[in-house]
Amino acid sequence: MFKNAKIYVAGHRGLVGSAIGRCLEAQGFTQILTRTRQEMDLTDQRAVARFFEKEKPEYVFLAAAKVGGIWANKTHKADFIYDNLQVQNNVIFNSWKHKVKKLLFLGSSCIYPKMCPQPIKEEYLLTGPLEETNDAYAVAKIAGITMCQSFNSQYGTNFISAMPTNLYGPNDNFDLQNSHVLPALIRKFHEAKTNKERSTVLWGTGEVYREFLYVDDLADACVFLMKKYNESQIVNIGTGQDLMIKDLAEKVKHIVGFEGKIKWDSSKPNGTPRKLLDVSRLFKLGWKPTTALEDGIEKEYQWFLKHYAAINS
Repeated sequence: MFKNAKIYVAGHRGLVGSAIGRCLEAQGFTQILTRTRQEMDLTDQRAVARFFEKEKPEYVFLAAAKVGGIWANKTHKADFIYDNLQVQNNVIFNSWKHKVKKLLFLGSSCIYPKMCPQPIKEEYLLTGPLEETNDAYAVAKIAGITMCQSFNSQYGTNFISAMPTNLYGPNDNFDLQNSHVLPALIRKFHEAKTNKERSTVLWGTGEVYREFLYVDDLADACVFLMKKYNESQIVNIGTGQDLMIKDLAEKVKHIVGFEGKIKWDSSKPNGTPRKLLDVSRLFKLGWKPTTALEDGIEKEYQWFLKHYAAINS
């Protein structure tokens, strides 16, 4: 990608899209195209077509998606599958129609079977049943991968797909009803500390394992892949290391400074027992993350404190 290439970042206000924008700007790219949801609804086929016809982007980062934690995925399945399919169909189709040079589609580690061998290799996709709580979202993402591969096969496009692990960082979602585990822990512990509570209740048993990647590391990997990778096979993006949620909770509790007790509500769902990605394909290409988990949590907590008034409004 030349520094003056026209690059469209779909979902530029979200956790992932904003990080990709920061990464591109830091690397000196000067023509980054963005649209807010008010300016262009990505589920609107005609609006997306008009944008591509007018702007003619050369590269596309498809980071726009409807995302959420266990509760949101479980209770809003129709919204998750419909919205994500609409967005993907519109952006991928118009990228082909208007001759985009290269597109990167972002999926999720939840595309893999619930009881996958660990660590999860890319070829394990579609080898078993999905996790029930987020199967609608996963099916949408699998459709996006297949769509990219199908356009590559039939039309010779260069559409690549990357599967990130659990992400966190600036612009994360801290809504306790639909956030992911790490931002939810930050908010729960902060508010428990502020309210001088003696304990706080967390979902599940805490005895499942998760891998976490700081979102600016993900963005760096995405730009790296856009420059270096040209295959239809999906690529995992992660750290190659995971930890038990109980241990994560203790780390967040310490960083936030909450001194009360943690109580686990085992009546609530845990989700998939383990989701550790095999990242050997990406590492062999020459990329590795640089942000340690404790440093990333501290950065996210400081961002949360700075924006707490807006988050809580």
